[in-house]
Amino acid sequence: MGMVSNIKLSTVVPATVSDENNVHELTNMDLVMKLHYIHGVYFFTSEAVQGLSIQDLKKPMFPLLDLYFMASGRVKRSETGRPFIKCNDSGVRIVEAKSDKTIDEALAMEDHSFHDGLAYHQALGPDLSFSPLVFIQFTWFKCGGMCMGLSWAHVLGDAFSASNFINMWGQIISGNKPTKRLHVANPGKSKFPPSTRKKATSIKRVDPQGDFWKTTSNCRLETCYFQVHEKQLHHMVTKICAREYQAAKVSHFDVLSAVIWKYLCDIREEIGPSTVTICSNKKPNWENEFPSNGMVISIVEADLSGVKDDLWQVVKLIAEKRVGENSLIEEMVENENGEVDCIVCGANLTLLNLEEAKVYGLEINGHRPIFANYVINGVGDEGAVLVLPGPINGKGEGGCGNGLMVTVVLPESQISLLKCKLERDWNIV
Repeated sequence: MGMVSNIKLSTVVPATVSDENNVHELTNMDLVMKLHYIHGVYFFTSEAVQGLSIQDLKKPMFPLLDLYFMASGRVKRSETGRPFIKCNDSGVRIVEAKSDKTIDEALAMEDHSFHDGLAYHQALGPDLSFSPLVFIQFTWFKCGGMCMGLSWAHVLGDAFSASNFINMWGQIISGNKPTKRLHVANPGKSKFPPSTRKKATSIKRVDPQGDFWKTTSNCRLETCYFQVHEKQLHHMVTKICAREYQAAKVSHFDVLSAVIWKYLCDIREEIGPSTVTICSNKKPNWENEFPSNGMVISIVEADLSGVKDDLWQVVKLIAEKRVGENSLIEEMVENENGEVDCIVCGANLTLLNLEEAKVYGLEINGHRPIFANYVINGVGDEGAVLVLPGPINGKGEGGCGNGLMVTVVLPESQISLLKCKLERDWNIV
């Protein structure tokens, strides 16, 4: 755990007993994501958490789990072997820890993999029926501040679902009564055309994992994040897209993704076609929505070896030329009765558009986090890039108009070279 000590574990269960026959069926997209885990960290000043005890922090969990009853369940297998969640009120795991650092010292660390210590991680299995799907960690710093860490099994839902879950906890601790029920997500139709391919190229098969849902990369991956301020975004858009930006339906995510994709192609000395996987939100980030893996998974292929300064062409590729793969993936899982072991994040370089995720929607005692971030665990060798809202002036009022936070999970040597290119060309450090 490194930066934390005095770890204590406990369990919180729903306030009311669930029906003994209550189950949560896992969709095909849920099962595709089962080897990935989402980690979120939220840093609060001493002023925000002053006077709060661990019991005060646990108390809202009871009504929260009445809503998110599937989060306190455990994975079982049907007679056919297909996994599902038995909603048996086994609970979520609460972790208490202390750090001998201040928040400022923690955030100033060059090693940005501190998520591993502040968001307790334990892969599902090898006994699935005893493995919690959610861990919530409260780490107290010597300055009196606190970090709330979330470890969320991706099989439950995507990062939008995870952030909505923790934001609901914030509403309850602030005295707002939770909604009696969650809205079932309406996936709608993807805006991207269905794939004409016979095989999904956005996923990668891995060795059979059985009941231990954990996989490792063939190389050492590191985590790094950097904030792209609003002025830097404006400069990037102006230089790359010029006047075409307003007329074209491209986003800051498209522009940032084009830059990072091109830079990584150069770093990796890739010659010929290159493929990226893009995960994007296909609907507004509705609150109080039933957890789901509802992101659109699509791919873009291009030969960037001949692209020099004209990054606008890459931006347009990312914005317009995507090939949706959800239907292909779902069909594959259905044909194999859910017994599929694969990765999405890192099968190709994976770009996740989380601009609309309300990662600064968590509030305690009227205070929002001074810093919040998310990362994906279980990423493959090709790496992943998460584009999230960034804080404004360190006050926790995050949003797309306040700059963006980019979190990358890549081989260590590639991270250092990527940072050099971003600092040289865009003054991003």
